[in-house]
Amino acid sequence: MFRRSVIAFATLSIFAMPAFAATEFWVARNASTNKCEVVAKKPDGKMLVEIGKAGYRTKQQAEKAMKASADCK
Repeated sequence: MFRRSVIAFATLSIFAMPAFAATEFWVARNASTNKCEVVAKKPDGKMLVEIGKAGYRTKQQAEKAMKASADCK
């Protein structure tokens, strides 16, 4: 009985993992071209410089913030 419970829990947790993965988008400026873009990985500060202080939950929110940013005009 205990073994079945452990196997069932492990199976459920494997399939539930992607649902808990936090996907965030950032507005970043390319250091060499000085053009802004929306990226799914936090900028490293060398090749891509973060614009703003926060990540966004959706790509649409990040694109809206990029258009509104004075650094990206």
